[in-house]
Formats: sequence, structure tokens, C-alpha cells
Amino acid sequence: MNRLRCMIVDDEPLAVKMLENFISRTEGLELVASFNDPLMALESLDELDVELLFLDIQMPDLDGLNLSRQVPSATKIIFTTAFKQYAYDSYEVSALDFLLKPIRYQKFLSAIEKARQWFDRNSVSDSNIISRQNSMFIRVDNMLRQIDFDKIVYISGLKDYVSIYLEGERRPVITHLTMKSVEEILPVDNFMRVHRSYIIALNKIRAIDRNNCVYIGDEVIRVTDAYREAFLSYVGGKIPK
Repeated sequence: MNRLRCMIVDDEPLAVKMLENFISRTEGLELVASFNDPLMALESLDELDVELLFLDIQMPDLDGLNLSRQVPSATKIIFTTAFKQYAYDSYEVSALDFLLKPIRYQKFLSAIEKARQWFDRNSVSDSNIISRQNSMFIRVDNMLRQIDFDKIVYISGLKDYVSIYLEGERRPVITHLTMKSVEEILPVDNFMRVHRSYIIALNKIRAIDRNNCVYIGDEVIRVTDAYREAFLSYVGGKIPK
């Protein structure tokens, strides 16, 4: 079973703790972040691969309904609120479900089942990628193409498509896959996620500047905060000042 990557956004600490407990008790869920501040959460959504967002509606600075309109399309929302009158509004923004506080665990499980059914119906087929020892086969149009890992320079992603940039080829190989599915197959010693939309081949890096930008191939890729610690560890914690 694929684990759904979850985020919680709620200005009430007790509500966050309750949902954290529910997620930890439920098989197939992974909590990647919790926030009391909706503005901080919105910044992190650009960097983290969040599949399921538990979102309070009534919050200061940025309410949940307005935040939901800025969430990446790949992230699905389950609204949480103490106010039943918001239920209609939540469905207007295509939420998967609406949980009324205080939330019971059985209601939470019902919402998770809806989420799983949605992701099962809309997930990219695993048949589009096949792993081998030093390469992978990916489906391009109606063919399976073999890609050698040592030829990959970097990979960029947009929604459910990835572009694989290879040494010696002017145009990328584009296929219907998620970044997550590609990342799980690539050798961890040779590749690193440095941005929500980029995976790089570590041995293809030409330079790194003081702004945490990686020069690789014909691209300059910024290492975002969510991936900076792991990248700093790889380069020995030293980036030019």
C-alpha cells in the first residue's frame, strides 16, 4: 500500500495534536508537517509533496477556504472545522471530505477511505516505470524506453509528468509519471531531490553558488529549504559565502 503524505494546518494546537494522533494510528498515512500558521503552511506546500491536506477553515490571516484555492492541484483537501455552516463552501472548492469538530476517529477513517479511493482512481500506473540494476524502463508513447541511470543529468516534474534530461540529448524524455515514483527507483547514493520539482544527478553538478543554486547541465536549480539540510550534508556543510 502506498503511503499518503499528509499535512495538518490548524491554528488550534489541540486540534493539531488530535489529528497527528489519528494519522499515527492509521496504516498507510505519513505525516510530513503540521502548522498552526496558514501562511507558513502555504510556503511549505510549494516544496513538499503533500498528497492529503487536513485544513481548518476559520483561521486568522488566511482562512482555509482562501488557502485551499492556492494549494497545488495534486494535493487533495479534507476540511476540519467546528462550524457546520461551512460544509457547503468546502464542497465548492472540491474538497474530498468535511470533518466536523470534535472529530471522531471513525469519521476520520471514513474520510481516509474516500481519499484512498480517489488516489486509486487517479494514480499514475506503476506499469509506466520498471526498475533494473543500472537503468529503468519508462513508457514513452506506446513504447518502453530504457534509460541508463548514469546518463541522467536531472529530472524535472510538473503535475503527473516528468522530463528526464540526458547527456548527449538536446530534448528531454517526457513521460506520464510522478516525481515520487521516479525518486523511489533512482539510486539514493547518486541522486537527490533538491526542489519540489527537481531531482539532480549528484555527479553531474558543475558548481554551487552562495545562494544555494546548483549549476547542472544547462540549468540553474535552487535548493529549497525543505531539502537544504540533506544537500548541505552531502557537500560537507559548506557552501561559499
